[in-house]
Amino acid sequence: MPAILRVSLATMLLMAGIGVPGRVQAEPKLTPSAAGLETLSEFFDGEVARGKIAGAVVLIQQHGSPIYLKCFGNRDPVTKTPMTPDTIFAIHSMTKPITSSAAMMLIDEGKLSLTDPLSKYFPEFAAAKVAVVSEAGDRTPGVTLTLPNRAPNIEDLLRHTSGISNGYIGAKATREIYEAARIYDGQFDNRIFAERIARLPLVAQPGTLWRYGHSTDVLGRIIEIVSGKSLYQFLKLRIFDPLGMSSTMFNPKDGTEQQRVAKPLSDDAFLQTIERERLANPDWESGGGGLFSTITDYARFAQMLLDRGQLDGRRYLSETAVRQMTSDHVGPGSGVARDYFYFPGDGFGFGYGLAVRTDPGHAKPPPPGSLGELKWDSSAGTYVGIDPKLDMIYILMEQTDRERGRIIPAFRQLVYDAFKPDDKVMP
Repeated sequence: MPAILRVSLATMLLMAGIGVPGRVQAEPKLTPSAAGLETLSEFFDGEVARGKIAGAVVLIQQHGSPIYLKCFGNRDPVTKTPMTPDTIFAIHSMTKPITSSAAMMLIDEGKLSLTDPLSKYFPEFAAAKVAVVSEAGDRTPGVTLTLPNRAPNIEDLLRHTSGISNGYIGAKATREIYEAARIYDGQFDNRIFAERIARLPLVAQPGTLWRYGHSTDVLGRIIEIVSGKSLYQFLKLRIFDPLGMSSTMFNPKDGTEQQRVAKPLSDDAFLQTIERERLANPDWESGGGGLFSTITDYARFAQMLLDRGQLDGRRYLSETAVRQMTSDHVGPGSGVARDYFYFPGDGFGFGYGLAVRTDPGHAKPPPPGSLGELKWDSSAGTYVGIDPKLDMIYILMEQTDRERGRIIPAFRQLVYDAFKPDDKVMP
């Protein structure tokens, strides 16, 4: 066994909770090399040694079993408490695939429909207008309000084509509208926040533009309305408890949980600000970015998606729902445009809550990976990849906004380098 796979008994017990007992596997076509995994370790050791990040936890899991799980650095840069597999991380936008899965459960049950107009749940959306920015664009705040061509619906929320944005993306004129609305002021919960969003103009005609924003937050409130439970109650009942995700939550509260929470470096101003805002408003269970989780918990969720909606003999999502979630809904013929803010990136389309690899992309050489792979990341620096071709999931947990734009592509490259000696997209 390569030295990199030798772990303590405690770690092995944690790792055992990730696997899929009794799962019948075909012979693997590709397995990672010991040298490749060692290079991955050297990279993160170097990031910690140079003070770029406080620490990280990395998992690669293939055929339902962990083949690499390693902790680097410290979860608290002040106390120097070491990273462990049960460290709790703010996962920000990696909340979105979980909330989207919850919505698909309700669709499976016929309690929610992709074509439901948002006005069915929020009367304010019946009066929604679309903000059309003047030709001068960012040089003037001029905006004309016009009627939508059709009502935004549940599918729009799932694929980010609702026209709902936020205060930091898009044209200056529409950013100013969001900023002036002060949607984050005071104490609020999912109901109040979604109603604030519903009163704002859409930044594009529904179904015509992929635009990252608060769509999944609105979806989280709809889950509450349909289920009659808070978002956390529903997620806990239907996803967290059955999957054994005991450390996934919106607000780590008790002393033991707080001690396990990873902290960013003190000069990562964005994450420090986000944490202060979260502590000031604990009632907001953001379906778009509010969850905390561990690498072992999130691996259970990712493995369920890789196994087409089931795990350990229990079905969570129908195969139809998983196929819908993991198919591209914004590609050619969809009528959905992309602009500078298309975050899935080159070579990726978008399903319901996840980016999906559709082609090699335009970069030369193209980024590594497999056609059909799924991914999502977060402003906290966390990342999940789900690769059906390799029957693999790979997850990075860290807390850095400042370095994530550099570390995440390097992480992907190193993972695939361990499996394949070149950078070609695997067919």
